[in-house]
Amino acid sequence: MFSHLTVAAGLMVGDMVFYAIAFVLLLWLIGVFAWKPVNEMLEKRADKISNDIDSAEKSRLEAESLAKQRQDALANSRQEASSIVDSAKKQGQQQRDGILADAQTEVLTLKQNAQKDIEQQRQDALLNARNDVADLSIEIASKIIQKELSANDQKALIDSYIEGLGKQHES
Repeated sequence: MFSHLTVAAGLMVGDMVFYAIAFVLLLWLIGVFAWKPVNEMLEKRADKISNDIDSAEKSRLEAESLAKQRQDALANSRQEASSIVDSAKKQGQQQRDGILADAQTEVLTLKQNAQKDIEQQRQDALLNARNDVADLSIEIASKIIQKELSANDQKALIDSYIEGLGKQHES
């Protein structure tokens, strides 16, 4: 029945059916033996590429995190170093001020002690001079008058004379 049908190219319908069945059978064989392994291989490759991209992204994020941590640590160490230097400067300034204050106090104490010593020596010198002058005056007066004056009279005379000398030195 199909024998009378022919195609313009000279092919018979039976041949066409045979070719169609052979083509479908070939497609099925390719699908079973070649298409599935190729598809599996392509899926595995796509998964590997996806995993590699995810791993690379994760590594990049970790690297950025580590870089940020290092920058923060560096900033913190710079800040710590700056605070240590400032603290050392403040302590040095405080020690310097303390040493200067102690030195000034010591100088003032030494100056006061020296002034006290000078005043004491002055008083001692005046007392010695007063005693020496009194003794000399008594001796001179006794030689001049040829008699002994009483010690109290002589002391009063000498004290008034020394006060007059002290007033001359002060002015």
